[in-house]
Amino acid sequence: MADSLREPAEFAVFDGDLDDHWTERYLQVTTVAVDTEAMGLIHGRDRLCLVQIADEHDRVCCVRIGLGQQSAPNLKRVLEAQNVEKIFHFARFDVAALATGLAINVAPLFCTKVGSRLARTYTPRHGLKDLVMELVGVELDKGAQSSDWGRVDELTDVQLAYAANDVRYLIPARRQLEVMLRREGRWELALRCFQCVAVMSELDRLRFHQTFEH
Repeated sequence: MADSLREPAEFAVFDGDLDDHWTERYLQVTTVAVDTEAMGLIHGRDRLCLVQIADEHDRVCCVRIGLGQQSAPNLKRVLEAQNVEKIFHFARFDVAALATGLAINVAPLFCTKVGSRLARTYTPRHGLKDLVMELVGVELDKGAQSSDWGRVDELTDVQLAYAANDVRYLIPARRQLEVMLRREGRWELALRCFQCVAVMSELDRLRFHQTFEH
């Protein structure tokens, strides 16, 4: 039976960037989970609207990105910090969105979707909802997934709760995936795959498709 969604230990919403206090918090941990929301899936056309971050203490924040905004110095500090691993689900999209929208070059990173495809070869279901349900025992509500994230100043409580929950369970899911990957002898392969994400994201941004196809 799935566990019900609980309130985060701490939750904050910021406009434009993290404040200094939350920046220092995230710089003092070894791992943070990250997700983004955008107006669509095409980089350069569909703008970045929201960045969500959570740490292992369940301290969660949402950063609302303004129309025309091109930088967020504190977010950049956290997401480029070499001593902090950033966990994404389908990092390829989020890394490209952060580079396009805020000139942030994310590293180092762990992608739970890539990890899932390498570890959970017994299933074709590698979406976040299925992954979190199996590995963490929590059922996510994806009802707000396709909504207008561009109305940044008027995001509803339902949208913000959806955004927060999408990052809160990535850290325990990542732990379980590492156990599975090491057990199956695929951990080193996964690490090499994560190093390829930046290149794949850049190819996506430059509209190079099927570059590695025959």
